[in-house]
Amino acid sequence: MKTIKYIKNILSSPQFLLAVVVLGFMSCEKDEVVAYKESRLFRPVLSADLYAEGNTIIAEMGNFKDAIGYMVEVSRDSFATVEYEVQVDTSVVRINEDLIGESLFWNMIYQVRATALAEKSELNSKSSLLGSVRTETFPTILKEPTIHDILDVKAKVEWEVLGSPVTKIKVFSSDDLRLNTPILESNVSSDENEEGFSVISGLDPDTLYQIAIYSGDDLRGWRNYKTRILDIDKNAPGVVDLTENEDPSSLQAAILTANEGDIILLKHGVRYDLPTEYLDKSITIRGAYGFGKQQAQLYSQSNMNFAPDSTIDHLRFVNIEVRGSGWGVYVINASKSGVNVNEVSFEGCHLVNMRGVIRMKADGININNFKINNSLVDSIGSYGVMTVDKTKSQIKNIALTNSTINKTQYFLVSKNNSETLLIENCTLANISEAGRQLFRWRQSGQNNITGGVTIKNSIFGHSWDMKQNGVTVTRGIDGLAETTFNITSSFSVADFSWYSNPVPNFPEGNISSTQADLWMDVDNNDFNFKDSGFIGKTTAGDPRWRVKL
Repeated sequence: MKTIKYIKNILSSPQFLLAVVVLGFMSCEKDEVVAYKESRLFRPVLSADLYAEGNTIIAEMGNFKDAIGYMVEVSRDSFATVEYEVQVDTSVVRINEDLIGESLFWNMIYQVRATALAEKSELNSKSSLLGSVRTETFPTILKEPTIHDILDVKAKVEWEVLGSPVTKIKVFSSDDLRLNTPILESNVSSDENEEGFSVISGLDPDTLYQIAIYSGDDLRGWRNYKTRILDIDKNAPGVVDLTENEDPSSLQAAILTANEGDIILLKHGVRYDLPTEYLDKSITIRGAYGFGKQQAQLYSQSNMNFAPDSTIDHLRFVNIEVRGSGWGVYVINASKSGVNVNEVSFEGCHLVNMRGVIRMKADGININNFKINNSLVDSIGSYGVMTVDKTKSQIKNIALTNSTINKTQYFLVSKNNSETLLIENCTLANISEAGRQLFRWRQSGQNNITGGVTIKNSIFGHSWDMKQNGVTVTRGIDGLAETTFNITSSFSVADFSWYSNPVPNFPEGNISSTQADLWMDVDNNDFNFKDSGFIGKTTAGDPRWRVKL
């Protein structure tokens, strides 16, 4: 009973009541509602990739419930300038004439960015770049031109013979985007209309044009045409003109009488014999421009050779197809000593069906620079793209750039050191027979590339299954133990694999697609991308095959 009375006294004491009031006051302070600062809206994001329907761009953004609208900006120069700026109240935006007051250009790359708008402007989101997209090409019967349709001062304009007759062709400058002021016009004859093509002359070299076709006053479509650089002047000093001579032996005769440094110009589409006399002077063998795929052709039933004890600045092949009669021939099979050559190069060439492109068969041959650029190499046998077959010969610097190489039994082989090897912007498939070395520097004590190997922006398929037994493994290197490999922005297909001796730093199988799934038709040298999701489709491989935005 005393305990109960004691508790009652405590509960009724002034000190206890005061404590309860203080605690209650403190409790009220803790439970007081705090007003937090309002935050900025998140940046808009796409719920689907930007895309175009005709010349309308569609941006589908995620819907922010707190946004009252969006500010959408459009540019053609990555926002160095803003071409259009509009406010919309929906997260799905169709950028077209109804929205911006004029139509977007056809076949044009645009960039789009957006800002989410709040009730209070200070809470607007920051700007968000939604990406780039190209509007579609104007619906047209006009065919897409290829390099075979465009010369330096002429262009072949070709169309589907459908609907109303084509009656006129107009040429516009590249910056006349609304086709207001033609700089050239040409009437189309009834015969040309029935054939579906006409040739425009009077263009300037190395210039981008827009060429449009019309039926009366009705525009039937237009395309971009980029003329080539100026072809060689047939009458210029140092040019030996064979464009009026279709005799297969005329090239051999021209080389014998040519002066040091002469350019020998061959007729487009004509076959000439590959010269076999010993070469002791600098020359360029060049194919003249002409319409159609077939270049001037050198037909090899043997090979070229350098004269013994000769010093030559350059041997250049430009815009030429060199076709071997079979796998017993070469372009160059150097078999004499005492030879010093500064440059052997192939520019814009097609090298096909031979045992090897260049072989050093004797000691005492030195080449400073071996180059292949903007070319296609196809079906090369056991001496590969390059073979230095003797320990006292040398190719110092090798550069394979902007080219496609397909089906080589061996690739690069040397019995002496080299200084540099560059592979840049190349597409390579079936490189070296299954189980053979990709890079073979095979002589002990002189088996390195002293300045290193550089591989950039290139794509490798698997090795060549010549036996057709399903084996596509690759040996990486022979020698090259002290060689550095700098490999960047490059890829190899999912079915690329090493049998042994892998190339250091090589990106093995970093594409999810196999060789057959990555490219359209490897057997027929169609390296357009079948896999539209390939991450390197706009940046890697031979630029001729890249997807253009």
